[in-house]
Amino acid sequence: MASRGTVKPSTNFNASADAEVLHKAMKGLGTNEDAILQLVTARSNAQRQEIKASYKTLYGKDLIGDLKGELGGKFETLIVALMTSPTTYDVTSLRNAIKGAGTDEKVLVEILASRTSQQVKQIVAAYKQEYDHDLEKDITGDTSGHFQRLLVILLQANRQTGIQAESIESDAQALFKAGEQKFGTDEQSFVTILGNRSAEHLRKVFDAYMKLSGYEIEESIKRETSGNLKDLLLAVVKCARSVPAYFAETLYYAMKGSGTDDNTLIRVMVTRSEADLLDIRAQFRRLFACSLHSMIKGDTSGDYRKALLALCGGDDA
Repeated sequence: MASRGTVKPSTNFNASADAEVLHKAMKGLGTNEDAILQLVTARSNAQRQEIKASYKTLYGKDLIGDLKGELGGKFETLIVALMTSPTTYDVTSLRNAIKGAGTDEKVLVEILASRTSQQVKQIVAAYKQEYDHDLEKDITGDTSGHFQRLLVILLQANRQTGIQAESIESDAQALFKAGEQKFGTDEQSFVTILGNRSAEHLRKVFDAYMKLSGYEIEESIKRETSGNLKDLLLAVVKCARSVPAYFAETLYYAMKGSGTDDNTLIRVMVTRSEADLLDIRAQFRRLFACSLHSMIKGDTSGDYRKALLALCGGDDA
């Protein structure tokens, strides 16, 4: 499958030449931020990993350490994120969301609802290797109730594949009975069905649900559930419908209104830049009467803005 990312591998790639450019950009008085962002956003993540290795070979120093020493603020966060391998980045994001005071549920929801089963399996393994901890144990220690149950189901990464034609109707019925027809919602049915069925199957179930109840499943979830569980159910439903549309919406709400949720903006732009950012841009344009490019431009500034716009690529105005 062709990548729908905005960032593509550079064709005449030379890791040691790139390492040298970055070294020069940081040497001496003042840092050439522009040279750094131009180079980093024009290389694939795999190429950035090679640049990191070359840098260590040439200079005996850790590139990420040097970047952290030279850059600051949101721009530094963004560049360091780009230099981190995708699985490690997800693992670190989850770890930071769990440890410390309070849990950043938003991060758990976004990553576990949107990643493929293959990616989730890699995350679980890498987390164990990195922290010698069980990700599931760490998450269950920090969450509760049906929210916790659905996270645990998603962590198993055992979604069925394809469409089970014989159970479309019964799944829709079960959701209808659990939600709209019942006083107080039977969350377990929602958790089991939404956590275990394939995206293609769920799309058919949502159509059947609409016919049965006269409501989109999202409307029922919003009415029948609340808090973190509501956010997770909605994320799973939206990702089943369209992962790019889910991320378009996530980006929009990260920037809408006063103040920007920079952590979310950085995380989504970095993690989707080689996956489906072209599709996210198209969905953004379709959903929100403006382009992703123009919204980033209006909401950010300086080198941080420049680097984000480089990742964004074109303007679908």
